[in-house]
Amino acid sequence: MTTYIVVADAARARVFTRDALQLEEKDSLVHAEGRLHEGDLVTDREGDVHESSATAARSAGGESTASDHHEVLFAREVADRLYRARVENTLEKLILVAPPRFLGLLRDKLDGPTAKTVIHSLAKDLTKASVEDIREAVSDLR
Repeated sequence: MTTYIVVADAARARVFTRDALQLEEKDSLVHAEGRLHEGDLVTDREGDVHESSATAARSAGGESTASDHHEVLFAREVADRLYRARVENTLEKLILVAPPRFLGLLRDKLDGPTAKTVIHSLAKDLTKASVEDIREAVSDLR
């Protein structure tokens, strides 16, 4: 069993394993909808883009938007990947690296036993960073 490091945002998650100080990228999950703008995700009932349901939701206040929904779906997908690693006995410890909003969503979607493996969290977007930059950012997190 080993330490998993997940570097994620609403559109991409990179899964690394760490042995000693060496990082190895094991998996990459992509959620293309996470990169789309709200207007690209929704339209109104008649297909007219002038008054989308996202605009109506914002004006009504409080309702979640399509992009929020896609972020939650992707957080669940990443959490499911981590759950599988844990039940297959390959994940012993977990470090989460994500922008604050997505980090909160991801923590919320982890099942109890997997959440207990989290030893550190870093509220930072490093999804486009090099492996060297990611290694440097998590080197002190043990």
